Amino acid sequence: MGSTAPLPLLGMGLAELESWAQSQGQPAFRGRQLHDWIYAKGARRLADVSALPKAWRDSLAAEPPAGSADWIGRSRELHRSVARDGTTKLLLGTADGLSLETVGIPAEGRLTVCVSSQVGCPMACRFCATGKGGLQRSLAVHEIVDQVLSVRQAMDLRPSHVVFMGMGEPLLNTEAVLAAIDCLCRDLGMAQRQITVSTVGVPRTLPTLAERALERLGRAQFTLAVSLHAPDQRLREELIPTAHSYPIETLLEDCRRYVAITGRRVSFEYILLGGLNDHPRQAAALAQRLRGFQSHVNLIAYNPIEEEEFQRPSPERVEAFRRALQERHVAVSVRASRGLDQDAACGQLRRRLTPA
Repeated sequence: MGSTAPLPLLGMGLAELESWAQSQGQPAFRGRQLHDWIYAKGARRLADVSALPKAWRDSLAAEPPAGSADWIGRSRELHRSVARDGTTKLLLGTADGLSLETVGIPAEGRLTVCVSSQVGCPMACRFCATGKGGLQRSLAVHEIVDQVLSVRQAMDLRPSHVVFMGMGEPLLNTEAVLAAIDCLCRDLGMAQRQITVSTVGVPRTLPTLAERALERLGRAQFTLAVSLHAPDQRLREELIPTAHSYPIETLLEDCRRYVAITGRRVSFEYILLGGLNDHPRQAAALAQRLRGFQSHVNLIAYNPIEEEEFQRPSPERVEAFRRALQERHVAVSVRASRGLDQDAACGQLRRRLTPA
């Protein structure tokens, strides 16, 4: 049999691995062994799967799939930084020589993995280090799932939650993101409700995301988090240049359509920038925008990056903003800042360690 596969083995489900093993002249149970070694044991190379016949492993190793050094499709760990609070950021190397970030964020009783969906990002948000270098390419399914496995191995903890809040715009890579969610639930035993997909907003994609999720996953129970960061169009365009083609009114209407299709509330991310968008009057304007909306607001204090002069707001300003929303009956929480001593902002580690 020829030793070709349509994709790296990572990302394939049990039935696909069984079928692939049979296409190689092996019995179906070899596919079940592969599934266990890839997802439960976290094998990095096919040579590590000692349950497989050595002759078969050797023949496959002699002819790896195009563009990859190994059949499984794992990335290489290039660098690891661990903050005092245990937050662990990994810089991973892809088969084609690019690098991406993923972060493990421990908390009492849980481990959240923040995954990237692209190498770089085309959205160019001013407060984000990732967008400063532009987009190189979108990630494949195996490169997304690998991030969760890599954090699990680096921290020796089972991830409980996954958030697509790393490098890239997930809605510019929707099919791979949905396939990765399918793999995380099907093969790693996660629940959709433990997964969050964050977007800064891409025109005409939210209703499509809802429909494709229902088709691909059978149901859409993951959390959609939409990055607003401003209560009005002028300020939003100043912070997010791509917002000029997506008026905030249209974005919110698409969010309402998403809620109608999925029955799931939307979370709104709001990065607080000291002296710019953190005044209580702006909280009041935001509350007015979200009146009657099945939603939740997640406030995030800005993590400074070198290229911009934005300021991190004081704890008092954060609390005043939160209180102003709460008083107007908006469901709101403040995300605790983690890993501030270790290149906390998304994209910082990759930019610091990648040669110009």
